[in-house]
Amino acid sequence: MAALTQSDPLLLRFPFAGDTQLRLRPRLDMADTADFFQFCQDNSELRIERSATGELTIEMPTKYLTSKRNALLTTYLGMWNLQNGLGEISESSGGFVLPNGAVRSPDAAWISHERLATLTPEQRDGFLPLAPDFIIELRSETDRLPALQAKMAEWRESGVRLGLLLDPTTRTVHIYRQSTDPLVLTDPETTNCAPELPGFVLNTRLIFDVTL
Repeated sequence: MAALTQSDPLLLRFPFAGDTQLRLRPRLDMADTADFFQFCQDNSELRIERSATGELTIEMPTKYLTSKRNALLTTYLGMWNLQNGLGEISESSGGFVLPNGAVRSPDAAWISHERLATLTPEQRDGFLPLAPDFIIELRSETDRLPALQAKMAEWRESGVRLGLLLDPTTRTVHIYRQSTDPLVLTDPETTNCAPELPGFVLNTRLIFDVTL
């Protein structure tokens, strides 16, 4: 993971494995959401987020094991959503503009039809200017837990009704809800996401048991 601020030069080197090119346009303003969206489009092979203070975090594509877990998470959430038709989902490349100005991309997200209906077609054709109703963050081997916990707190403060932080390294699930302290479950077989997502029970043990 590498970070840069708006004051950094246009020619940048990162400690990424293999050949990686970062494409920058001299006149893009990273504080402007439209310009930041263009920057992300220019570097679509990377996962890029912007913090509330304007710091950019850039990640390489995930390892295969994390990618398998991500795919399984999105599949479970998508199957539930198809059955109930209450909203829409996004996967790890979907961006959301939070009230504090940050642009974040959870590993999986769900937004209700009612909230999507408040957005114009132009707003939906880019990073969504809202926090999802539900998000999942999946810890990879290189992620620092305190940084992810801070990110989960930001999601909750931004209006996310239910957030799950899945940590395969400790086989724990951190549950974030509005107006309550985080709840930590150790190696649960399932995680019930009701009432925010009625009928959605995530098989967390299968996620943790994914192997190469």
